Parts: sequence; structure tokens; C-alpha cells
Amino acid sequence: MAGWLGALSKTRSIIKQAFSPSATEAGELNVEELEEILLRSDVSARLVMDIVDELESAPRKASRKELLRGMLLDALGEGPEFAWPTGQNAYVLMLLGVNGSGKTTTAAKLAKKAKGQGLKPMLCGSDTFRAAGSSQLKLWSEKVGCDFVGGEMGSDAAGVAFNAVEAALAKDCDVVLVDTAGRMHTKTPLMDELPKMCRAMNKRLEGAPHDVWMVLDASLGQNAIIQAKQFNEVVPLTGIVVTKLDGSSKAGFLFSVRSELNVPILFTGLGEGEDDLVPFSREEFVDALFGDANEE
Repeated sequence: MAGWLGALSKTRSIIKQAFSPSATEAGELNVEELEEILLRSDVSARLVMDIVDELESAPRKASRKELLRGMLLDALGEGPEFAWPTGQNAYVLMLLGVNGSGKTTTAAKLAKKAKGQGLKPMLCGSDTFRAAGSSQLKLWSEKVGCDFVGGEMGSDAAGVAFNAVEAALAKDCDVVLVDTAGRMHTKTPLMDELPKMCRAMNKRLEGAPHDVWMVLDASLGQNAIIQAKQFNEVVPLTGIVVTKLDGSSKAGFLFSVRSELNVPILFTGLGEGEDDLVPFSREEFVDALFGDANEE
């Protein structure tokens, strides 16, 4: 299972350059270089300016490293720890994102987590835009050992989502994970399909989907925030999953998620393994960015 230190090695290799080995206090921050370094890590310009201003005005005896750590933790906000809802007919979770963000794999990993906690999950492959849109998720359902509902290419995605909720209720499934087609946020017809899917699921089960999460590719950095804003205007998001942290040097964009979207980061992908989707921890994330900064 991948860990935070390994997953954030590329971003940490940039961050550590702010720690000057020649500083009077070992491990202190070189504020003059910090601004450029944070921007290279895809921390938003607004937050970088606030950080630099506060560090420069801090008392000389204050540890700038600890001040920076505190500001970064504050930027991430205190997010809720996700727990699978119980005591209802079926909890429906809809996953959104652009092509290649990792939605399908994320849906499968979440299904495995749900099953591991004694729940009965169902995977719904509502990608009807591609010939093999649902086939990958169907293979995952067989591997996880859970029910699956999909649709043929060209069929109505909203109808597939409706059928999945109906089947989940009939089979007493606890969780329905709806994997939507990857779509660019600039393609209006595809984006318009999302509210239609929500209405269809709500028609069969009031309140469904109960949550809508967006899967963001960490390698895109701030561009992922731009995408999420567009999706959030079409279907209000309730959570964020960040994938591919292990391959990104732009993990600093995570600090913009709360301020730009006001949506909590709930899970992060630290690797490609089935168990490498972990609950997001702001403390572990920030500490991993600083880890071994003075020793490497």
C-alpha cells in the first residue's frame, strides 16, 4: 500500500528548496525563494501572497516553518470524515469528472471499501458514449464481487441510472456507485446530461443521488479547479476525490479546493493499487510535503 511520503515525493522535491541549509536556524524557510517555489507547486497566487505577507510580518523568533504549516492546514479546512450512510434504502453516490481522471477505478475502489465494511454495493456504468464505456466497470464488479448495471452504447444514460437505482432497491443493495461518462466541462450537451441523470434517479428514489463527488487528476494542478467549477455549476458537488497524487508535482492545487469550491476533499489516490485510495488527511498531507525537507 502506497504512503503519503512516497506519493508526494515530486511535489516535496520542489517544496524542500525553500528550506535553506545555510539559515541561522536549521530548517528555517528562505522566504525570498518561497513565493516562486509555492507557485511552481501550483499553490494559488492568492494564497501564496497571503503566506509570504504573513511570514514577512511574523516576529523574528517565530518558526516560519511552523507558521507555514499552520497556514497550509487552515487553507485545507477541517473536512468531515466520510462514513457510509446506513439505515436507508440505498445510498446513491454519483461520480463526475473529465476523461482520464480515474472515475471508473475510483468507483471500483470505493465499492471494494464498502464491501469490506460489510455493505452490499452495486456499480452502475452509465457511460453510454463509448463502445466499451461500461465494460471496464463490469470487469471491476466481477473482481470486487458486486452487482452491476450498465447500458449499451447510445442508450439513455439517465435511463441506465434509473435502472440501477431500481435494481439496487430490488436487491437490497446498500450502496450504488454511479460512474458517469468522462466529459469535458466545455461540452454543453454532455454537461446537460448530468442534471437529467439526477432527476431520473430522484424520480425512483427521493433524494438520490445523495452525494455527487468529482474526481480530479492531480497532474492537472490548477486546471482541475477550473474544471470542477464548471461541473459544480451544473450539478452541485458535495465532495472531491483527488487521484494520481503519486505522479504529480502540482499537489499544491489541493490548497485551493476549499477556497475556490467550498467542497471537502474526502479521498486521495496515493498509487495504482486497489487499496491505495485512502481518506484524505490534511495533517498527513502537509507533513508529507515537509517530510525529510532538511535531510534529503
